[in-house]
This record gives sequence, structure tokens and C-alpha cells, in this order.
Amino acid sequence: MSRADTHTRVVGWLKVVLPLMALVILSTLFLLADRIDPEDALPYAEVDVEDLASEPRMTAPTYAGTTADGAALTLSAEEARPGDEGSPGEARGLHMELLTPDGALTSLRAASAVMNPSAREILLSGGVIVTTSTGYRLETAELAAKLDRSGLESRARVVATGPVGDISANRMSLGQDNQTPGAYLLVFKGGVRLVYRPDG
Repeated sequence: MSRADTHTRVVGWLKVVLPLMALVILSTLFLLADRIDPEDALPYAEVDVEDLASEPRMTAPTYAGTTADGAALTLSAEEARPGDEGSPGEARGLHMELLTPDGALTSLRAASAVMNPSAREILLSGGVIVTTSTGYRLETAELAAKLDRSGLESRARVVATGPVGDISANRMSLGQDNQTPGAYLLVFKGGVRLVYRPDG
């Protein structure tokens, strides 16, 4: 038998054997594959259309602006609901940053907030945490922040830690220093208690 005949015969067998092997492999894959449950095919978002229509909301809104005294104000939230006529808007998971002209950065976080456009302020509540670039960390139940100028004022007792130690007071305010233009003061008032902890 010549080499040409052997080659022709091998090619002929391969033409039959290879498709059969492919069929065997495919059938094995189908037999071993997990069965698809039509119930689990495509998940659908559980959205209450009627609720969205009656209570419109925005997801992850952001706002940036400049106050009258030149501070950069940035607001972001997990969710916000615009207010109706005569009622303020509400936000959940609020984060606010205030960068004053003197370079100091104040960051606020709160579980919820109510915006009052007529008073040009936002009322934060639900465990407000304030941190400053000067090394202070404050906690209070409720705090009002001005939107047209650099101004913060607590509406509940404040507990703070800072470079001088631990501080507690009935009220706290952060605003411009009337005696020194361009400077800002963090002031504690009412039943102030300081536990002095010097460095080192």
C-alpha cells in the first residue's frame, strides 16, 4: 500500500471520527450542565412605581457653590426629596464640606437633613459628626449650617475632642471672627467642660 493510499484512508477515517467525537463531547456537556430555572433567569428591580410617582426623589445628588464670604461649599447625599410648596426638602446620608478662605476645611456627616431655602440654612440631625482640619472632632444630635455664609451652630449638646483635650458644652458655633477679618472662630458656650490633655 502506497503512502498516498494510507494518507487518503486516514483522512477518510478522521472525517468520520472527528464529527462523532464532537457530538459525544457536546452531549456530555449538555448532560452535565446545571439545569436553568426560568424563575432565576433575570432578576427584576423591586420598585414601587406608585411610591416613586407620589414621592419623587433624587439619588446621589450633589451641590457646589460659594458663600458670601468666599468659602467653597459642597453638599452630597445618598438620596434627596424636594419639598412641596411651603415644606422644606429632605435628604438622607448627607455629607457637607466647607473650605474657608483661610484654608481650613470642615467636614460634616449626618444621617438626615432638612433644607430650608427661605432661611438659607440646612438642619442636620441623626448623629452629626463634624471634623476640622485643625484637629477637632465634634458630635451632636442636631446642627444648623448656613448656605449663604460660613456658619455652623449646634442645636443640642456637643461632645468634642481636639488638640487641647476633651470638651463638652451645651452649644457650639463656627463662624467669622468679627475682630479679625478673614479669620474664623470655633466657640463653645454654656456649661463648657474641658479635660486638658497636653501632647506627650
